[in-house]
Amino acid sequence: MSTISHKYAERFRGFLPVVVDVETGGFSSENDALLEVAAVIVRMDEHGIVHPDPAVSTHVVPFPGANIDPKSLEITGIDITHPFRGAVEEREALDVIFKPIRKALREFECQRAILVGHNAAFDLGFLNAAIRRTGYKRSPFHLFSCFDTATLGGLAYGQTVLSRAVQAAGFEWNASEAHSAVYDAERTALLFCDIVNRWKSMQDCWREQTGAAA
Repeated sequence: MSTISHKYAERFRGFLPVVVDVETGGFSSENDALLEVAAVIVRMDEHGIVHPDPAVSTHVVPFPGANIDPKSLEITGIDITHPFRGAVEEREALDVIFKPIRKALREFECQRAILVGHNAAFDLGFLNAAIRRTGYKRSPFHLFSCFDTATLGGLAYGQTVLSRAVQAAGFEWNASEAHSAVYDAERTALLFCDIVNRWKSMQDCWREQTGAAA
């Protein structure tokens, strides 16, 4: 096992954090359409510092019979009839997202990916629903465990709204780009990495002051 893989195995119990954001046609993962999905793999360097990879994303064709609330489209700005949308069926969308994750799992010798999201249960619910609908085998993600940056943001910065937590962490927030799966996943990844790295810095400082073993 490489040094970096060893650090990941120690830090997250062998799980690989992957930030996921979905844009949908509503709030019901079973009935409403999955319209966009983006994923950002979180990497770790030799010093134990985490940082985000570029996002992998795709637009998704609504599954047959899916509900799409016009109010959701107003919020996201998604035009499902746009000729250049380039949407793919759910099965292909899962392949697009899962392929680089599986590669990273092998690279870091991690057991499974663990979903990181802002109000993560929402994103995981839609992802799992698409997996069930398509009969997808061997999802790289843990079935129910996740990291929620709404909770972590509340702990670290006193902010649970994504835009406010991101800004409290010292990053820019562009409201005109929000509610895009790619943008929200990228901002969530920055937030997650900042919280993890700040915690590591505090731990390192405490160990230095107390002489505790790493």
